Formats: sequence, structure tokens, C-alpha cells
Amino acid sequence: MIVEFKMPKMGESISEATLINWLKNAGDSVEAEETLLEVATDKVDSEVPSPVTGVITEIRFGKNDVVKVGEVLALIETDGKTPGKKITIGKTEHGTGRNAQGEKVVVNVEQPATKLEHANYQRPKSNPEAFLSPLIISIAQKENLSLEEVQRIPGSGADGRIQKSDVFNYLKNRKYPLKSIAATVTPSAVEGLKSTYPKPVINFTEGKDRIVEMDRMRKMIADHMVYSKQTSPHVTSYIEVDVTNLVEWRNKNKDVFAEKHNQKLTFTPIFVDAVAKAIVDFPMINVSVDGKNIIVHKDINIGMATALPNGNLIVPVVRNANEKALPELAATVNHLAESSRNNKLKPDEVQGSTFTISNVGTFGSLMGTPIINQPEVAILALGIIKKRPEVITTERGDEIAIRSMMYLSLSFDHRVVDGFLGGSFLRKVGDYLEQFDINTAI
Repeated sequence: MIVEFKMPKMGESISEATLINWLKNAGDSVEAEETLLEVATDKVDSEVPSPVTGVITEIRFGKNDVVKVGEVLALIETDGKTPGKKITIGKTEHGTGRNAQGEKVVVNVEQPATKLEHANYQRPKSNPEAFLSPLIISIAQKENLSLEEVQRIPGSGADGRIQKSDVFNYLKNRKYPLKSIAATVTPSAVEGLKSTYPKPVINFTEGKDRIVEMDRMRKMIADHMVYSKQTSPHVTSYIEVDVTNLVEWRNKNKDVFAEKHNQKLTFTPIFVDAVAKAIVDFPMINVSVDGKNIIVHKDINIGMATALPNGNLIVPVVRNANEKALPELAATVNHLAESSRNNKLKPDEVQGSTFTISNVGTFGSLMGTPIINQPEVAILALGIIKKRPEVITTERGDEIAIRSMMYLSLSFDHRVVDGFLGGSFLRKVGDYLEQFDINTAI
């Protein structure tokens, strides 16, 4: 039996992945569930196992190729006796094959198609609302594509987004070039995507300066950050909070907590808990924007911006944070942090966040102005905790005391979050941290 080894789906919103490395060559034997290749998405790198035991007869894609979900990566010849194994990465299972008689055999089960993926679905001939990234605009200008022509290109990305490969495929079959996009795009159509300011000259000294090419993840981070700034009008608010009680409780109980729950007690799960509680109080901060509609998320999934050893950034997700007690939050946070450092995160662990926090204090920063993690509408930065002399009010009057202080800064999308909501939510997070009960049981 010849089995088609297909690109498995990596998660709900991922339509393609990049091949990093084949661990086997054509002609090699492979065991069922043995890792066959490594793939990467904009979220995480993953190992993909073989669905069957057999011999690889053909490999159709090479290193660094970008392959769509469901495309055949390789063919594996089996004896027809060994049952196929399901490949599950995220929530979807893939793979079909044909036996020696040419009859189609289902090796793995694929999820039902989504509405946009339905066989009867047809993309409109022209889509004025199509998002055109700076890269797509640049290619269109070089190839003299008009705005309307670009909007007619069927998109293969998430939600029908037009990708580079879609434009190049269109150009191969293009017969009648129209006017240049540079002559047809109005400022309102791609506002902020094109600047008339000349690109500054970069001085490069041969023998002293050096060129370092961005790796794949850094390129994706760069694109995501630029997209976020072009999409959401960012506003940032700041407050200062007194976390003396919280710090003293944590310092007093961290050793006992570790003995009782076998988990390290950091400040992060306490921060996640305070944010989740504040979201319950202000649910309209836990939303996404879809055109003229606001999607209000019921689940409270907190993303934690986490630095990787190579200097890049990833955002693992604490799902349903409002439903977890502190010991469970600590266990989840520690697992995600450890998996991030060891490049062991699963695709589902970096998807589905509805609100993100960034602990800039880890690096000694007093405060930050973080960029919103799309498609969310707000992100909270937590500054370093520093001891300072502060004026406090006691029963004896105003006094100067040494207190543990920190800054919180909230960047929010002013399309749907106004100053009242942003400020009220930020203050509520601060209140939960300042009013931390020093008698909290562990």
C-alpha cells in the first residue's frame, strides 16, 4: 500500500508551515510514530511523526519550502498490514493513501471543512476589504498591478488573506497588465503603508560592520508588529501600584508553596490572576475587532510574552485563567515558561490568547509601551518592582516608609477601547495587586 504523508494542520488559524528539516531520505525505512520531519509556523516549531511503518518512496518538498495544510509531503510504501497511526498536531488529524489495488484508504481522519473551506464556497471577484500587507503592496508596485487587480486575487491565507505566493501564481497566468498600483491606490486605501519619505542611506563600513540576516521567527515577529501598529491606533495609560503586601507574602510563603505543591512560586501567576479577575469585571477589554463588529470572548485566555534564548519572542497561553486557583496557575505558568526555554511548546499552547501581559520588569525596565498582540485589543506591561521611600497615610497621619512599588502600563486599541474603559480596567488590576490579602492560604 502507498500512503500519502500529508502536511497536518497545526492549529485553528494556521494554513501553511515551513519545512525545517527532513530526518529521513527517500529510500529510508521509517517506523510508525517515528519523527519524520520538523516543521515551523509563525507560532512554534513542531516534530511530525510518520503515520505508518514502511519505506519512503518519494519526497516532494525540500528544506525551507512553504507547504499548505493537506498537501502531500511524501509517499510511504507499507506492507498493508501495519495499521496507520493518526497524526495529531493541534486538533486535526490528516493522511490518506491507496492500497495495491488502487483503492483509496483513509489513514487518518480530517476535521470537517470550515465555512470558508467548503467546496461550494467562491471568493468574490473583487474584495475591496482585502487586507494588503506592505509586502503585497511592494510586489504589486514592482509588477504594475492595479489595486482592483490585486483585490481580485484569491487569497490562500487565513480568512482569505492574500499572500506572496498567491500574487506570484497570479502573475504567471496574467495576460493583460493594467495600470500600476502606484497610480491607482488612494491614500485612504493603504493609509500608512507607503511613505513618500526617501529611505535613509545606511552607512556600512567594510571590515568593521557585519550583516546578520533575520531568522524566520524574527521576520514573522517584525511583520506582526508592523501589522499591529498599522491596524490599531495605540494609546497607552500608566499607573503606579504599591505591591508591598504581595511581595512580603510571596517571600514568606515561596518555600512552603514549593514543598506543598512542588512548584516554584513566581510573581507571574499572581499577575495573571489579578488580570483575569479584572477582565471578569470589565469583559469589553477581552474582545477582538472584525470589521465593524466586536467579538466578545467568553474564555479568558492570558498570553504571556516570553523571551526565548535566541532573543526572539513567543506568547504561550494560560487558558481559562479565571477558573484556575493559584497553585494551578503556578503549575501552568511554570510549564509554559520551561517549554518555551526548551523549544517544547505545542502549537495549541501558543494560540487562542484573548489578552496578553508582558513582564518588562524581568529585564530591569521601569515601564513599557507594548504593541498589541493582534487580534486582541489591549496588552499590559508590568515594570520592575523597586523599593522606594513613599508617603503613606497611617492612623498616626502621613509617614514616610519603604515600600515595594511598580508601574503598570496598558496599551489599548482606541477603535473600541476608550480612556474610561482602559483606565478603569488598569486601575482595577492595580487594586487587585495592592489589596492582595497577606493571609491568603497556600
